[in-house]
Amino acid sequence: MRVCLNPQGRRLDVDGVSRVQDLLRRLDILPGTVLVIRGDQLLTDDARLDASDEIELRSVVSGG
Repeated sequence: MRVCLNPQGRRLDVDGVSRVQDLLRRLDILPGTVLVIRGDQLLTDDARLDASDEIELRSVVSGG
């Protein structure tokens, strides 16, 4: 699957993952620190992924 990391703009190809939580673990990203988006759909950690998916990981930024 193709993964786009934003705001860095990096693109990666990742194979062998079946769920969002597996993808985040593979990329060493803590759950809750990114939004995982497929098309216009926000995905949860247990959402299933397909090898043909294009996924965006968007950093969560908060402030006051």
